[in-house]
Amino acid sequence: MSRHSTIFGAIAIAALLVLATGHAAMSSDVARSTASASALATTAGCGKTPTLRSGTQSIQTSGQNRSFILRLPDNYQNSTPYRLIFGFHWRGGTATDVDSGGTSGYPWSFYGLRQLSNNGAIFIAPQGFNNGWANTNGEDVTFVDDLIRLVEADLCVDTSQRFATGFSYGGGMSFSLACSRATVFRAVAVFSGAQLSGCGGGTQPIAYMGLHGIGDTVLNISQGRSLRDRFVRNNGCTAQNPPEPGQGSRSHIVTTYTGCQAGYPVVWAAFDNGHMPGPVDGTYAESGITTWTKAEVWKFFSQFASSPTPSPTPTPGTGECTATMQTVNSWSGGFQSTVTVRAGSSAVNGWTAGWTWPGGQTISSLWSGVRSGSGAGVTVRNETYNGAIAAGGTTTFGFTANGTAATPTLSCGAS
Repeated sequence: MSRHSTIFGAIAIAALLVLATGHAAMSSDVARSTASASALATTAGCGKTPTLRSGTQSIQTSGQNRSFILRLPDNYQNSTPYRLIFGFHWRGGTATDVDSGGTSGYPWSFYGLRQLSNNGAIFIAPQGFNNGWANTNGEDVTFVDDLIRLVEADLCVDTSQRFATGFSYGGGMSFSLACSRATVFRAVAVFSGAQLSGCGGGTQPIAYMGLHGIGDTVLNISQGRSLRDRFVRNNGCTAQNPPEPGQGSRSHIVTTYTGCQAGYPVVWAAFDNGHMPGPVDGTYAESGITTWTKAEVWKFFSQFASSPTPSPTPTPGTGECTATMQTVNSWSGGFQSTVTVRAGSSAVNGWTAGWTWPGGQTISSLWSGVRSGSGAGVTVRNETYNGAIAAGGTTTFGFTANGTAATPTLSCGAS
């Protein structure tokens, strides 16, 4: 990869190939920073004196100690609900690479988004095991879940403004979150990605942007198109073969799909270059300083308006709900499942799902829900951010468990 700048590190091509088998934004970040916290979907950290600081941190997750780099706005205010943006490194890269921007420095920190945010966002760069994102037994998704809980308990975050992005293996991890955490993240942007970190669930809409080089010899552009097309379907967009630049043009073409559900756009950015996140038009080099990609991704993320806060204590409603469980992954001694909670003909403002395990199964980790109960009986109620479901709408939570995969019949009650 000699033509790649050092900001992207050494990419182990052979190993990676084996693993491959609405514009409603506020007018400026200054205007956004003055928004009333009470009008947004805020966190417990709003109004608190934070204990977390910018820099390298550690967290216990799935029984292991893992590290991440946190960056707060220079002028962080605990009364301002901020965007929360995850940046995932590539194979062989590190959280430090994402945070520092490599040789391009601050203009390329978090793929250029930190500079463009103008102190309007909180950034997290998680560190992958062995500098990758295998997501074995869903542990990397659980890592992200635990990071969100940690940060939002201490810092002021707008929970309707969570985003994820990453390059190569980090793109695969961002795609995995789009599949399994579509109700948690508002949008993802995948640089030169492929399905490398799994896709638990993968049936719900989420705003999606894919960027890929037509000359990518590490992860062929067909793999990026496949990721894109999943969310073209999920988001109800009109299927098409968007235009892509010709070989030798040294240019890029950005296409926004038509017909998508309101609030769930799909954007495809193809460019005449190779496996890189920072292509520059008119050249086959790349640069975190002069690339066009960072402005396009920031435009995509910053278009979304904040959503109102669901009531922390759900109010009684007349709606009914149903819950169904689907096994999305399994391995020796364990499995991963997704539970879909669906409202009936009336909206619900809180829900509780329950079931009884048939064969001694035990949950090891659970996300997007609050679990109670012991033994064979399991009860899961909504988090504060996913309790309100429109009539006929759905939300999901997921878990990993020990034992043989099972899909018991579930009960569901609306608050």
